[in-house]
Amino acid sequence: MKDKNLPNDYNSLTLEELTTEANKMIEYLENQKDLERSLDKYQNLIKLNNIIQKKFQMNIKEINDKTKEKIFKINKKNDEKKIK
Repeated sequence: MKDKNLPNDYNSLTLEELTTEANKMIEYLENQKDLERSLDKYQNLIKLNNIIQKKFQMNIKEINDKTKEKIFKINKKNDEKKIK
């Protein structure tokens, strides 16, 4: 499924904002009586979920990179102390 069919502003939203949007869609779908009308909304919810997963994975990668950098700096300082 392509994420490109969703509004472009979804890509600029935070995880919290995207989650709020997804919750609104879920609430709307739960209240629908006519399932035929809700197919498009459900497909958009799946696409939105994919965007949320990608953003979450990007955030995890960013956190891991920052953590590795901090560990490297700490190890470097410890190594310098050992040499002195």
